[in-house]
Amino acid sequence: MVISRILLLLIFRFTGPCPYAAILSGYHPDITSRFFAFSYWQERKYRRKPFYRLSDVTWQRYTPAEDAIVVHSVAMIGDIGALATDGTDPVLNLVQQWQQQAQEKGTMVFLGDNIYPIGLPEEGHRHRATAEARLSTLTDTVKNFSGRGVFLSGNHDWLKGRKGGYAQMLRQEQFVRQHIADPDAYLPPNGCPGPSSVQLADGLLLVVINTQWFVQRGETPLGQQDGCPYNHIEEFFLELNKLLKRNTHQRVLIAAHHPLYSNAMHGGKFTMKQHIFPLTAMHKRIYVPLPVFGSIYPFYRRFFGAYEDMSHRKYKRMRKRLLRIFHRYSNLIYVAGHDHNLQHFEVRKNHYIVSGSGSKTAFVKKGGKATFTLEALGIFVLNYYSNGEVWLECLAVSETAATGQVAFRKKLDLIITRAPVSNS
Repeated sequence: MVISRILLLLIFRFTGPCPYAAILSGYHPDITSRFFAFSYWQERKYRRKPFYRLSDVTWQRYTPAEDAIVVHSVAMIGDIGALATDGTDPVLNLVQQWQQQAQEKGTMVFLGDNIYPIGLPEEGHRHRATAEARLSTLTDTVKNFSGRGVFLSGNHDWLKGRKGGYAQMLRQEQFVRQHIADPDAYLPPNGCPGPSSVQLADGLLLVVINTQWFVQRGETPLGQQDGCPYNHIEEFFLELNKLLKRNTHQRVLIAAHHPLYSNAMHGGKFTMKQHIFPLTAMHKRIYVPLPVFGSIYPFYRRFFGAYEDMSHRKYKRMRKRLLRIFHRYSNLIYVAGHDHNLQHFEVRKNHYIVSGSGSKTAFVKKGGKATFTLEALGIFVLNYYSNGEVWLECLAVSETAATGQVAFRKKLDLIITRAPVSNS
């Protein structure tokens, strides 16, 4: 009994709300069960509703200037790997509607986890046919578009981060390059860390980095023998900083797979259901109640982490190094997938986006540092206008509207410096 009380206090002190009075005055099963039931009901009632920071509740009042012209539009599509290939996929339908508006002024960025569950396996593998059909659907979406498409890789594309993932990712890259005649179709090339850059428009630069490289188990490429430009990973951080320093005069969109801020599972946030029924993480139908002891798994994921969690030592080290660089600048927009929801954060004059609900959805906690969160299928779109403004829109799949709905819109304030003066 004493062990249960101590465990309950420790777990909920760090992983979620807790009926402190009930615990400290003595473990009361009836009170605790009521707390669990009430929290679970609250979660079920509100979890799929959007959250807006107080200052952004009135977002619908604000729109771009009527005389502003879209110079370039970027559709940010994450974790689309479980898409339907028969033409009925709701997110791809949203993307196709966006394509009709953006046309040659548009760029699609696929933020990794392009094929579930294990990327593109070798010929003869039991997942090969489904994987190839899904990837072909995505490459056809790019080929039939007058704009551009850029793919980057996620942990599932690297065999879920396991050994052998490097070869799995190279197989996917080769497939994409065979079907799309664009040298920038898959970035960074050869599974290297990057950074790779693409000038999307005058004043808008895309930078792609391979965050999976930093958390991958097994072989990772580095050095000229693997087609990478440097032999030590420290050179990646030096080059990234140099690239950003050279481009403070324009808006820089950094695309990666792993988020740097998240209110969802990989950021250590879990539902009450996951505390009470932890075995549903193995299979959604295993409803075996294990209150208190069931919280050990969320507790571990938040403070120690799997390889793909922010709390894991490799992820934590990568995040710290990247943020140390990003905090030096004020013209950055960082977008990632990985968590299966839609989130926006504004931290130290830069913007951090999670656009990972291309084919799956998962719980996202409200509040914290977030400006906006939503658990729904959808994408984020970044629109760069002729007056220099950058606007972010969240396009979510709607059960009532075939064209989807705009769930959030925000002007992203960035501080741009003067363009560097040429010495010539």
